[in-house]
Amino acid sequence: MSKITYPPTKRIDVVEQHFGQTINDPYRWLENDVRTDKEVAAWVESQNKVMNAYLASLTGRVVFKERLKQLFNYERFTIPVKKGSRYFYFRNSGADNQRILYVRDTADGPGRMLIDPNTWAKDGADALAEWAASNDGKHVAYAVQDGGADGRTIKVLDVDTATVLGDELMWAKFTTIVWATGAGKGLPGFFYTRFPKPETESKEGAAAQANMQNHAVYFHVLGTPQAQDRLVFSTPEDPVLMHSLTSTADGRYIAINSMRATTGSKLTMIDTQGGAWKPIALIDSFDDQWGIVGNVGTKLFLMTNKDAPRYKVLALDMATLNGNKSAKSTKPAMTALLPEQDALMNGASLVGGRLMVMYLVDMKTEVRRYTLEGKPDGVVTLPGIGTAIGFDGTLESSETFYGFTSFNAPGVIYRYDVASNTARVWSEAKVATDLAQIAVERRFYNSKDGTRIPMLLVRRKNVTGPAPTLLYAYGGYGLVDVPGFAPPMLAWVEQGGVFAVAYIRGGGEYGRAWHEAGRRLNKQNVFDDFIAAGEYLKAQDITTVNGLAIQGASNGGLLMGAVVNQRPDLFAAALVQVGVLDMLRFDKFTAGKLWVDEYGDPAKEVDFRNLLKYSPYHNIRPGQAYPAILATTADTDDRVVPAHTFKYVATLQAADIGDKPHLTRIETRAGHGAGKPTDKMIEETADMWAFAAHFTGLDVKAAL
Repeated sequence: MSKITYPPTKRIDVVEQHFGQTINDPYRWLENDVRTDKEVAAWVESQNKVMNAYLASLTGRVVFKERLKQLFNYERFTIPVKKGSRYFYFRNSGADNQRILYVRDTADGPGRMLIDPNTWAKDGADALAEWAASNDGKHVAYAVQDGGADGRTIKVLDVDTATVLGDELMWAKFTTIVWATGAGKGLPGFFYTRFPKPETESKEGAAAQANMQNHAVYFHVLGTPQAQDRLVFSTPEDPVLMHSLTSTADGRYIAINSMRATTGSKLTMIDTQGGAWKPIALIDSFDDQWGIVGNVGTKLFLMTNKDAPRYKVLALDMATLNGNKSAKSTKPAMTALLPEQDALMNGASLVGGRLMVMYLVDMKTEVRRYTLEGKPDGVVTLPGIGTAIGFDGTLESSETFYGFTSFNAPGVIYRYDVASNTARVWSEAKVATDLAQIAVERRFYNSKDGTRIPMLLVRRKNVTGPAPTLLYAYGGYGLVDVPGFAPPMLAWVEQGGVFAVAYIRGGGEYGRAWHEAGRRLNKQNVFDDFIAAGEYLKAQDITTVNGLAIQGASNGGLLMGAVVNQRPDLFAAALVQVGVLDMLRFDKFTAGKLWVDEYGDPAKEVDFRNLLKYSPYHNIRPGQAYPAILATTADTDDRVVPAHTFKYVATLQAADIGDKPHLTRIETRAGHGAGKPTDKMIEETADMWAFAAHFTGLDVKAAL
């Protein structure tokens, strides 16, 4: 294949001094919003034209696209949420771009469609995002996501009539919705989080690119204008804080987690009994993570990693706090209920008179039961290596639901009886392939410093020798990356490829210490862990000598850019998705200031020098032969703005780094990933897999 001629990219003279270091930023003009800047829009159009022409020449593109259509086309459900006597859940028939919200009057009765977002936009890019049913099951508050953007508009549905009410709440972003019991002077209403109303109307795109300040908690009474919403909680003294809401199952207590860091959050409680709703500051520092498990009357159960890196459960009596005059002076007396265990506590709930706790044991979920006093009460039997989620419900009801999934097991949802510790299938997904032929294997390998890292391998059982391999990882923010079924993964494996997931440091798979070992000044450990994974796959003859492709998104996109710069010889192809790639300016856009706790502050010298060492945009190495690179982004990504990818790709294309293609794929009316319609996911995955297959030697066959 002949060498690609890239579109010309203008360079401008932007030179800055930071701590005595000269920084050139010739592509800063690409930070302008693609939806409003004609020059940037023209650049995007020219890049997509070159990308499409190249990918059209790859035979695997059509094959993967057609197969992905088949693999995505299966009926699937989410775990039902019981409110009042009703059960709410999402269903996708298999052909829907967006999942549809349904309700049942009984657990096994017929479903009734409530909200179909597929009718909202011709291109299917508008999605039903956050939602919550009222505790009596009579109303649903739901957020409309426009074209993949993080911004939301909240609306309300009457469940009896399936009528959308006149309530419309603006400026919601990174929002949560929680209904209150008996709040609003007897009128139904809900708490939600949003930003202030903009002082002036901004042109399209400007608000999405702006930094976010003064997130706050409001209460909305149904049938009233948003201007009358009650401001319940705000932090003007610390305007960068983001607030998320949860509630106890009875709706009495509302928990507000306030975060500007990935390591911990402040915790504020509101007792909705009575009209005062005085915020009670339970935790007034960012030192630890806190979450609400549930309550028994005024006794509150909390999950925390304070002095317990793998989490524990504590209890306190809220009745001893409500009379305090000063919330800021509250120092609650907490009692130990369930100590830290040998594995990561990944979730807990109170249901049916039991404490149900999910643990992650070397990437396998275990569900352990306890009495309300913390005494062991057996386990829940699960099918194998995979992930269990759910177990929500009320303390009084023995009924709950949970889901189980793995790389070779599409979602099965079980209706579980707590009293008898028995479960039966409520729904089971059926896919167009023989999953019995897919094997999932757990391996461990050593990183550069000797740290033992887990890895899961997915491949056909008859693939026993070296094969083209796609290696994925995330490694950031303390997030736990658990095994789950995904049609894109299956499309690669069916063709004879290997799909590998490395659970590297920076994530939360082994608790707080695992995260700390991969954040800020320790970020290089993340890259070392991933590079060691690639070396292991080659040393163990899992992949071929020139058959390793890599994939990562968002923080994982940063990972891709960094490891390609550090070890371009190790990889045949790299798929860099919505990556954070300019580490010296990430804090200038949208949510970037919230990431300082994870990466460090570019305005501080020690952090600046560390960031400069691995920033993908600043460390491309001319004279080295780079792997083929396809960097994907979207024009409405207002979380990791597309400028990261634009500047990175422009630098790649201008550098002397070999003849393999270095392309970008820029989606329209799509954001960071959430809410992306099925057809756009299929198109993007087909492009990425065809690109990776071409450079790893995967022989893509139309007939399987």
